[in-house]
Amino acid sequence: MDESPPDGEVSVALVDYGLGNLRSATRGLERAGASVETTDDPEAFAAADGVVLPGVGAFREGMENAGPLREALTDHAAAGRPLFGICLGMQMLLTTSEEADHEGEGEVTGLDLVPGTNVRFEVDQKVPHMGWNELDVARDHPLVEGVDGEYAYFVHSYYAEPDDADAVVATADYGVDFPAVVANEAGNVFGTQFHPEKSGETGLKILRNFVEYCAER
Repeated sequence: MDESPPDGEVSVALVDYGLGNLRSATRGLERAGASVETTDDPEAFAAADGVVLPGVGAFREGMENAGPLREALTDHAAAGRPLFGICLGMQMLLTTSEEADHEGEGEVTGLDLVPGTNVRFEVDQKVPHMGWNELDVARDHPLVEGVDGEYAYFVHSYYAEPDDADAVVATADYGVDFPAVVANEAGNVFGTQFHPEKSGETGLKILRNFVEYCAER
């Protein structure tokens, strides 16, 4: 039985900062029952039931592009409202990333909503990690209800290492168990390293869980 809210009942602001996979993310969220507005307007964030921060690309570029929206995003999270980061968007929820250092660009500060850093896969692992991997749910969170043992689609060279082990909601294995889903202590800020919009029925379930979470909030 599909328990998603009726189409359009839940409003989602999809953050447009120049690096997101906006078209497929919009389609996925709409399939999950949300009314989606692609926007870079902080007032739209405040008016939405939930905010999605997508992302494809480098950490430094992501934070520089999203810089003007930093305060709006952190205020949204501090108010206890749902904020969902996808792929690079998930990594931007953390404090720092080795990526900028690896590229010789120095330290870059993330949103620091899930304290920790993003680290590169070891040199003996092929990067980027690309393909389908099984999700191993580590603890309860509304986002991962019904997806333990299912497969999701990943494309990334770095992965999150939260300071608090309890921030890890689900893991996947690529020579090392790495966080596939993370969340803050309050539970309203969370992210997936994989692309739910490219992960078939598993991804659609994740997006429906998000929409239902927004509806309940």
